[in-house]
Amino acid sequence: MDPVTASKAQRQGLWFMVLAALQWGLIGVAGRVAMSESVDPIAVAFWRAALGALWFALHASISQASPLRREDRSVAAGLGIGGVAVMYLAYLSAVRTGGVAIASILLYSAPIWVAVGGWLGWGERPQRREMGPLLLTLVGVATVALSSRDPGTEIPLNARALGWGLLSGITYALYYLMGRRLFAHNAPSRVLAWALAVGAMALAPFVTFSRVSMRAWAALGFLSTFCTFGAYLAYAHGVQRLPPSRAATIATLEPVVALGVAYCVWGELLTPIGILGASMVISGILWSANRTTEPHPDEIHP
Repeated sequence: MDPVTASKAQRQGLWFMVLAALQWGLIGVAGRVAMSESVDPIAVAFWRAALGALWFALHASISQASPLRREDRSVAAGLGIGGVAVMYLAYLSAVRTGGVAIASILLYSAPIWVAVGGWLGWGERPQRREMGPLLLTLVGVATVALSSRDPGTEIPLNARALGWGLLSGITYALYYLMGRRLFAHNAPSRVLAWALAVGAMALAPFVTFSRVSMRAWAALGFLSTFCTFGAYLAYAHGVQRLPPSRAATIATLEPVVALGVAYCVWGELLTPIGILGASMVISGILWSANRTTEPHPDEIHP
């Protein structure tokens, strides 16, 4: 790929990842509405995956996308189990045992695991200029998450919370590591229909099904359509065009968006420390976006 084409592809990838982060940032709104209607968090995760799978299957059928390659089906199933079912369960368990702040901090350790996985899996040693934006965004996410705690409370970090939280971050990283191969050779709609369906089936045994109100169904519909179908479609196009560590760095815009939405909808205010953390995240994203390194072709199409 020539430098001009590669640069254009990376700019497009940047905006696709920003769009995905903006849509993911609304997950909390839809999820909170659904859970306020007495829908269990695991059930919310299940319906998000199941309805999202239907949307992607419909999209693949209308667009006449080629079937998922036979040799990639096991990888897509692995993404469904690890990146959908295990990640949802691990994150919720981290919230239950350690609180939202710890869970958020450890979930967004994903860029570190992406960098490690890229190094071990593809021999891509992170460059020094990549580490600056990565570390800045991670420190910013930690600062934002810590600022969400009430003053004077202690963060209940314990072994179980640490384990579940790290597992959620590692499995979140699978979207960037496994997605490279899958999205390079298959239509995104086929990959995501397969992965979400497998994830929903893996979650189903843990779900307690009960009657759901119309308000909850509306929230679940928004969650599956906008925050899942739209966000993952944008993500798939982004990760096709960007190295995984850079894509993961840009995706950390999500918690900043979530906090902004929480303020607009529920009047939740950012503390000065929270504003500092959000500024660090945005600065890290802009720093990453302004890098002008020439990518190797394998970084985009492995």
